[in-house]
Amino acid sequence: MQITINIPKDLEQRLIQQATQLNIPLESFILQSLRQLTQTSQSKVACWSDTILSYKGDPDFPAFESYRDELLPPREPELF
Repeated sequence: MQITINIPKDLEQRLIQQATQLNIPLESFILQSLRQLTQTSQSKVACWSDTILSYKGDPDFPAFESYRDELLPPREPELF
């Protein structure tokens, strides 16, 4: 697939500079960057950190459900 986009001059210069430093063609560098970006973002969204997963909570804190009786009933929806 071929996609054409307009890249600002400053970004273009940085891409060219990094590709030159790595001694790879600009197109290859952009493709590698896009692959890395899309793979990284999916893995970050797909999993929680070990800190979150291992959290046990406060055993003395009342359960959320214990306050359910204090909630007001939902209002009837207003259509007009």
